[in-house]
Amino acid sequence: MLENVTRSTLIQGWFAAVVLVAVIVIMLGTEVTVGTAGLLLALSLVPPAIVLMLWPGPEARTAADVLRDPERRR
Repeated sequence: MLENVTRSTLIQGWFAAVVLVAVIVIMLGTEVTVGTAGLLLALSLVPPAIVLMLWPGPEARTAADVLRDPERRR
């Protein structure tokens, strides 16, 4: 399911969900204290930061790739 999802799409979805929660809180008229605002800010920034750190990067070249460069033209 998540095979075709890019890192930026996943983070955009997360921020959209956080904005949706913030709008719902404002629409309901709930009082937002400094602690609640800080918690909402932390919950909106920490998961995307973790996704960025843990997302797999490009595959490292193996010894076979170094010895027999598949991209080299003959």
